[in-house]
Amino acid sequence: MSTAQARQLKLNAYLSGSGVQGDSWRHPGVDVDAWHNFERYRDIALTLERGKFHSLFFYDNVYADIDALAYHTISPRWDPLVLLPALAAVTRHIGLIGTASTTYNEPYNIARRFASLDHLSGGRAGWNVVTSTGGGENFNLDAHADHAQRYRRAHEFYQVVTGLWDTWADDAVVADKASGLWVDPAKVKPLAHQGEFFRVRGPLNAARPPQGYPVIAQAGASAAGQQLAARIGELLFTAETDLEHARGYYAEVKGQAAALGRNPDHIAILPGVSPIVGRSQAEAEDKYAELLRHRDRDATLKALAAYASLGVDLAGLPPDAPVPLPEHIAETNSHKSRQRLILDYIRQHRPTVAQLYARFTIGGHRILVGTPQTIADDFEHWFRSAAADGFTIMFSSAPAGVGDFVDLVVPELQRRGLFRSDYSGRTLRENLGLPRVPNRRFE
Repeated sequence: MSTAQARQLKLNAYLSGSGVQGDSWRHPGVDVDAWHNFERYRDIALTLERGKFHSLFFYDNVYADIDALAYHTISPRWDPLVLLPALAAVTRHIGLIGTASTTYNEPYNIARRFASLDHLSGGRAGWNVVTSTGGGENFNLDAHADHAQRYRRAHEFYQVVTGLWDTWADDAVVADKASGLWVDPAKVKPLAHQGEFFRVRGPLNAARPPQGYPVIAQAGASAAGQQLAARIGELLFTAETDLEHARGYYAEVKGQAAALGRNPDHIAILPGVSPIVGRSQAEAEDKYAELLRHRDRDATLKALAAYASLGVDLAGLPPDAPVPLPEHIAETNSHKSRQRLILDYIRQHRPTVAQLYARFTIGGHRILVGTPQTIADDFEHWFRSAAADGFTIMFSSAPAGVGDFVDLVVPELQRRGLFRSDYSGRTLRENLGLPRVPNRRFE
């Protein structure tokens, strides 16, 4: 069997701390108490584990948009680093990836929390490294930090966190009752980092993670985001709706990683997609029509307009009106890649407001409506075309949408040999085909 034939898709489940998909909470099949009811997430995680998903991935942010609170499930939400340890106790195999900002946290705290989660889960932790799209006003700033500064800080933040993980040798803890030696002091070294943003002495007060480092996830697609992804990313969550653009991103990031001396096969690029699954195409279309009826049209259109910096109230336009494209588009200081994606679609297709609304999730991701066979066809085409190593699944509803995908699409992918039938290892790294990270200070 060739290497290409031996490759299989990787599946990552996208969740938020308040629900599964923020613009579908009014759908009859959606639980609306997940923001405080742990059992909802326990059941989702166990269903995903039954479906052999590689990981579940918790999006997070560090602010509450007061203008969006009334109708959007952006808040309240769980802190991922509170919710994931609880899920670690009720699951055995699935990876647990939490978002933590490098802009509004300190490296020492993040290093300790993810090391603890990796130990608690038996080596299933992952850290989604983000620079945040807002929130400076909550952290002693007058406004959100500048895009370029955020990424300089992110590079140094990662350097400090991984350096702290390496302040302990894997066998530093002796715990020898006979001699009374608890830790071998020769196997613990301070970090003594001094840089542009941080001064951190170390060592960390947590043992080195079982995986060496938790798996590093990243979602940047701007020029600065791609540079960070190429340097540190191992699981990349992207927004892609066009196959050819996705192929270009795939080649560019893996090429940049190779130029930095990394193995491109150790980077899994998993574009976000929201599948609506039916046993027939007609059933899928009916499910999607019902979803559209229950989505918050105004909130979705406002979000898409904001991502693209259109400066236009799309919600106030008739459904059959063309989406207006101002001559001047302001450059965003938050989601630069998402702005590009939506603007490219508008420029290329000149959609009506209704077409734009039906095209994207509230977060600007691709929607795929079909049968298990047509969804598997799409996944296989992207996979074989070097546009994706798998997908980040953004369920249209929960629990029904999660169950539909696990019970209908996963068996079709397995039948084609595109997806595994069981977990191959104990840790998230093992299940993703990634090596354990050696200690650069105690080799």
